[in-house]
Amino acid sequence: MSSEPPGRRPRGLRGLRKPAKKRPAGPPPAENTDDSDTTETTAETPSSVISAALYRDGRRVSTHDTLADAFRQQRATSGTLAWIGLHRPTRAELVTLASEFDLHPLAIEDALEAHQRPKLERYGGTLFVVLRAARYLDDAEAVDFGELHVFVGRDFVITVRHGGAPDLSAVRQRMEDTPELLKRGPEAVLYAILDAVVDGYAPVVDGVQTDIDEIETEVFGGDPRVSRRIYELSREVVEFQRATRPLNAMLEGLTAGFEKYAIDEELRRYLRDVADHVLHTTERVDSFRQALQDILTVNATLVNQQQNAEMRALAEAGFEQNEEIKKISSWAAILFAPTLVGTIYGMNFDHMPELHWGFGYPFAIVLMAIVCTSLYVVFKRRDWL
Repeated sequence: MSSEPPGRRPRGLRGLRKPAKKRPAGPPPAENTDDSDTTETTAETPSSVISAALYRDGRRVSTHDTLADAFRQQRATSGTLAWIGLHRPTRAELVTLASEFDLHPLAIEDALEAHQRPKLERYGGTLFVVLRAARYLDDAEAVDFGELHVFVGRDFVITVRHGGAPDLSAVRQRMEDTPELLKRGPEAVLYAILDAVVDGYAPVVDGVQTDIDEIETEVFGGDPRVSRRIYELSREVVEFQRATRPLNAMLEGLTAGFEKYAIDEELRRYLRDVADHVLHTTERVDSFRQALQDILTVNATLVNQQQNAEMRALAEAGFEQNEEIKKISSWAAILFAPTLVGTIYGMNFDHMPELHWGFGYPFAIVLMAIVCTSLYVVFKRRDWL
């Protein structure tokens, strides 16, 4: 069993006890040592049991609707393998499983709380595996992640699923269709679950690759919404990495454990095949993250170029506008000069120089022409006209 991470407070058994039933007033009843209390508690609680079946020599011998029935039948039938599937179980159901199969309280607490990293731990004779399954949603163009907890013991396999993926009914059907594999025991079921989870990554990889191709087209097409899509897809790829990267070390540890516990060579071959698929998937996912970083860099460059082009266009427009304003201002000044002279000489005061002069009118016209010509020459030299 692996040691607890530094700084983590160990969790005890107190939080895993079943709540005591309220009893009527009066003398306490005699202690009951059978399973009636467990059965009644389970019946009162909405069941999350998806499937509970017993197998012998790779073939199903019985199917049960409740955990209590499955427990009772397994105790009465020797040499059977119990395969129980749960979806978002309650604390009472997990406590019942812990009591029946001697599951470690830390593993039970992890299975109840979910949001765990992928890991492989051994508690005594029980193997506890946490997997992050994924599926690609075509309509939303997004990746949906689920969480799967697997308890593997000498004569049982318990799966606790949080989320929509993976489809364990297909795994069960596959194993029932190949009894020669199922009869190899709980480790064979664990292999089939691992194989289903890893195979489920393939459509996700294809979907993400399609999204990246579309993003590349959008980047060079100038779509302004592409930056947000790159960011969202990058987050999904990071989450995908967190789901796939630990699998290599997990499979190595599992293979070493199979050798230690004398698991047959055929299952090791199957696991090596799963490890190859995991390696291929992790390499693809790592390349996705690098590709998205490169796309983000290219997009930032294109956005800067577009902004520079827009700023240049605005500057050119402003320059042209200034040139027009210069021309307008120059002509306004030229036209203002005659107006000024005409205004002064149009006052018609009696005592005003040159008002009664015979050459007054030609003088005013010549003065206007001189002023306008001078202004025109000045503005022309300054390239305002």
